[in-house]
Amino acid sequence: MGIYLNPDNTLFFNSVNHSNVYVDKSALIDKTNGCLFGELRHICISRPRRFGKSMAANMLTAYYSRGCDSRNLFSQLKISRFDSFEKHLNKYNVFHFDIRSFASKSDNIKMMIEMLEKTIKRDLKSDYSDMNLPDDYSADEMLLAVFRKYGIPFVFIIDEWDCIFRIYKDDTKGQQLYLNYLRTLLKEQPYVALDYATGILPVKKYGEHSALNMYSEYSMANQAMFAEYTGFTPDDVAYLCKKFDMPLEKMAQWYDGYKVGSYDIYNPQSVVRAVTNRIFDSYWTKTETFEALQMYIKIDMDGLRQSVIRMIAGEHISVNTGKFQNDMVSLHSADDVLTLLIHLGYLTYDFDSKTAWIPNKEVQQEFINCIEDGGWEEVMNSLRQSDELLSATLACNSDKVAEILEEVHRKNTSIIAYNNEMSLSVTLSLAYYSARNSYEIFRELPSGKGFADLTFIPRKGVDSPAMVIELKYNKTASNALEQIKGKNYTEKLTAFSGEILLVGISYDESKGHSCVIEKIVK
Repeated sequence: MGIYLNPDNTLFFNSVNHSNVYVDKSALIDKTNGCLFGELRHICISRPRRFGKSMAANMLTAYYSRGCDSRNLFSQLKISRFDSFEKHLNKYNVFHFDIRSFASKSDNIKMMIEMLEKTIKRDLKSDYSDMNLPDDYSADEMLLAVFRKYGIPFVFIIDEWDCIFRIYKDDTKGQQLYLNYLRTLLKEQPYVALDYATGILPVKKYGEHSALNMYSEYSMANQAMFAEYTGFTPDDVAYLCKKFDMPLEKMAQWYDGYKVGSYDIYNPQSVVRAVTNRIFDSYWTKTETFEALQMYIKIDMDGLRQSVIRMIAGEHISVNTGKFQNDMVSLHSADDVLTLLIHLGYLTYDFDSKTAWIPNKEVQQEFINCIEDGGWEEVMNSLRQSDELLSATLACNSDKVAEILEEVHRKNTSIIAYNNEMSLSVTLSLAYYSARNSYEIFRELPSGKGFADLTFIPRKGVDSPAMVIELKYNKTASNALEQIKGKNYTEKLTAFSGEILLVGISYDESKGHSCVIEKIVK
């Protein structure tokens, strides 16, 4: 067994001083310092895997723990510039647990709780042997006795607090025992200066057993004051790209896109691996969360399948996150499944608009990997045809464009209802899927006297024409082209020098698809 009470700062020291890539997030400590002792001292931060939860836990342990002297370590970091730095540095008894390590050594939740209880008591009796703490005291009774005698509060850092809800998904009784244990240990206890729990899922709801209602929760649906520390910010990544001579635009295409409060956030671990390996790739490994993606997007409930297709096509979907029960089994609606995917990091969520979408190329690839396994043949066929469609468009072969769109339409009729321009837009976004590699694609881009349906702007280093596509339902392709010109939808492309393709596309219920393409030079 390891040392869990007042560990030293070795783990965080190694991260700062011996890692190829380290990004200073120590200003987070000023936020937690502001929560000490007050009503906000119970903090539950949930983030996806590989978003730096354990790094933050190690950092807080190194800062607060009386078991080490971390002044030199933190004096070189951002937290040293804050007024609260000296006041709380290495001033507290700290218990740091990784619940996953306890669960891995236990056969069930009850055994894990007993092991955790035994560990807390063992470390207290060892560090405070002069008190002769009675063996029949519970852990909370020992903590209270130590606090009353020495007056030194405790900080609890609980990493992977929610892992039992993933490992023992169906053990409802054990889960309730665990929540009750944490409540007894932490809630309304005078010895608790700070209780910082991290995991993937927010606090489990059990009606009256929302036993841990003392927590202020910060999830991927709303990180609030901790938004900046959820992952890497654009400034962080710009610094790393300059240091490692990597293209910033491509880094953003692959790993950016998480909307967290007012911040655009990158997946930190993927950025680290990309600059280390000097390769842009999907670093999302096949963990339990990948298996969850495979399992849950195939559930046919409340239009979930159509929502997934719309998001693969690049659309944003309205999601009600409020009903989610914060576990991986109580899924009663499409909103529940989509909310789970938000917490797992496969979707990002805008708190203000209440919408979710696929954040970047890396995650997009994981969705494609999942639907390749079967049951989504029509969608996959459409995606595979996207190279041919782009080539036909660039060649101004309007007949071929109409032919391919007609086929995509026919194959996906059972999935997407073709009764308006929005449905046609989803079809087109699927059909032009591969264009994302060479273009930034904007839907409803404000331009001229209105909004262009689809605007394709070449990515940096791509020698291809820009494109503006206008869609019409039960009208002609010529009508669409006239609207592009009449409303000056190319206005936003004034900074673009070169060819621009104006593409008018229509779908008529009796005549099918038609297309008109015109090339202009700016």
